[in-house]
Amino acid sequence: MKELDTATLRKYDSDYLWHPFTQMSEWEGADNIVITKGEGSYLIDSDGNRYLDGVGAIWTNVHGHCKREINDAIKAQVDRLEHSTLLGLTNDRAVMLAKRLIDIAPEGLCKVFYSDNGSTAVEIGVKMAFQYQAQTGHPEKTKFIAFDNAYHGDTVGSMSVGGIDIYHAVYSPLLFPTIKAPAPYCYRCKLSPEGDCTRCGLLCLKELERLMERHAHELAGLVIEPAVQGAGGMLVQPEGFLKGVRELCDRYDVLMIADEVAVGFGRTGSMFACQKYGITPDIMALSKGISAGYLPLAATLATRKIYDAFWGAYADLKTFFHGHTFTGNPIACAAALASLDLFENERLLESLPAKIRYIDERLKAMSALPHVGNVRQEGMIGGIELVADKETKAAYPWEERVGVRVCLEARKHGLFLRPLGNVMVIFPPLSISLDELALLMDGIEASIRTVTG
Repeated sequence: MKELDTATLRKYDSDYLWHPFTQMSEWEGADNIVITKGEGSYLIDSDGNRYLDGVGAIWTNVHGHCKREINDAIKAQVDRLEHSTLLGLTNDRAVMLAKRLIDIAPEGLCKVFYSDNGSTAVEIGVKMAFQYQAQTGHPEKTKFIAFDNAYHGDTVGSMSVGGIDIYHAVYSPLLFPTIKAPAPYCYRCKLSPEGDCTRCGLLCLKELERLMERHAHELAGLVIEPAVQGAGGMLVQPEGFLKGVRELCDRYDVLMIADEVAVGFGRTGSMFACQKYGITPDIMALSKGISAGYLPLAATLATRKIYDAFWGAYADLKTFFHGHTFTGNPIACAAALASLDLFENERLLESLPAKIRYIDERLKAMSALPHVGNVRQEGMIGGIELVADKETKAAYPWEERVGVRVCLEARKHGLFLRPLGNVMVIFPPLSISLDELALLMDGIEASIRTVTG
């Protein structure tokens, strides 16, 4: 295929592409970056410029771009089998990956159901919980608890258990109703002037308990992002909150569905956030880092209790009637297996504490900047909230696009970033070096100073 120059690529992009989460009236005709290569922590554009990938290919990249071992695994698999199906067949890579996932998952999860993205992984979990209740003698238990500011994807079911109006409100007539619970983060509600979320977490757990006590008879399940609400603004839950949610689910017989799409595969410093906080959900959704950012792949893991509710004779119609064309795609599974090998061979999790400490140090220093209202961190995830007034925490007007302007300024420092409104997101490849982390944090700080004055 003939290579195209940058101007032609930009023109074709404007003429033919519709980008996600993008106002195209601002995009079309602009000098947008066209990425043509990747190398380690860097993206390289059609003019040869290099950008440190500060958001890990939108929260997916684990080992860096174009990692040789994963490349080789994919190339080898292409010559063996590109795709078959899991409907009436199985394949070796899907089988091997399922075993590996259960080996590293929170204890008690024992079955893997594949799909191809985070939205579908969550939607599968919701459908499993709904059908589980119907098939265990509780057809009246049809509702779900979802949290304010939650994001679980963009399919209709996953939007229904979300809680971000800017993404979901326009679609409200399409969505099934849920019971909304408050999510704790003191830097928003200001319950604690010291920023200690413990009190806020306890209050939110008490409100959650009131909701469960009132609605237990009709609740099929609860859906939660463990440890961090990602798209809600990198909102970090207080210590003990996740375990408290698990205890309440047990007390009121409500299935717990953990959406680890963003936080799984080392992002919190442990392989999974649920492990870090000592709990096992009934159902766990995985995607993003599962294939190290290479290929669309997702998995929904379930306990034996969930799986057994679907067991029966053919005529019982207890089958989980759900599937995807590319379920268990062997090329994607080969990439995931190579990624798990790299976790072990390169001892990736063991390399993270020093990087996590460095991010913590830099975030604490940046919290003193005049227009930084709050910083938050969970492992290799960071968020920097930009505010118009530090004293009152008054937000910048949406139309000023301050977060976007900081990201554009960061390109001058060789960084690619993408904000969540006026929250700067830190989500680099886990393999990033300390020197590269310094470059990332220096560039973010300089860009914030320039844009906010």
